[in-house]
Amino acid sequence: MSITFPSTAWIRAGLVALPVYGLLVGYATLKPQPDPTNDPEAWAQFVSSRSYLLEHLASSVLGAVLAIFGTIALGALLANSRVGQSALWGTVLAVTGHILFLVPGTISTFATPVIGAAYLSGNGEVMALEFSPVLTAIFAIALLLAVVGSVILGLAIWRSGVLPRWAGLIWIAAALVFYAFGAFLGLATTGASLPTQPGGGLLMAVSSGWIAWSVLRSRPAPGRTERKLTAARPLPRSND
Repeated sequence: MSITFPSTAWIRAGLVALPVYGLLVGYATLKPQPDPTNDPEAWAQFVSSRSYLLEHLASSVLGAVLAIFGTIALGALLANSRVGQSALWGTVLAVTGHILFLVPGTISTFATPVIGAAYLSGNGEVMALEFSPVLTAIFAIALLLAVVGSVILGLAIWRSGVLPRWAGLIWIAAALVFYAFGAFLGLATTGASLPTQPGGGLLMAVSSGWIAWSVLRSRPAPGRTERKLTAARPLPRSND
């Protein structure tokens, strides 16, 4: 499969960032977080560990940067294809969702370990702390935008004619498994992560890795864009 328009080095780098993001979030959610309501002791030990902090720095902070960079690169790759308009919408929605995820992600990374450590030190009252409902609203909006944007992008990949079609369907499945049947369902039931999220992360890595590989091994015809631009530029008028 060949790409019919040139992709610059930064687009290729962004596409490579996407499977790295999938592997990061898949690994970070590999061990389900205990339910803080039914087993606060296990939850406090889990969130106050050094591995929790490192994994969340990698997935919630670095992962967000990789996801945003990669999604923009994918949207730029599809911008001049026949699905350019839908790819643009999918990119804007998905990137906005990832940006909003930084709010609860930062709190989870830095505030939650402090609460867990305080509980283990004998301050049981910290478990009664409640964050503002605005945080829940931001998380819900981020979740909705990430899912809708990813589905639109997945359909754009399927219809683009320049990327592997089935990678688009896997992309959609990854978003549904990770966000809908992982993050959302976990929040609505146990209040913690579910085992479905590592599966979603793996699907993300497979889909985006397939896309990155198809682009990296393509060799666009040299001078293709230059010839189009030259043909489109009006010729100078003669004064004779």
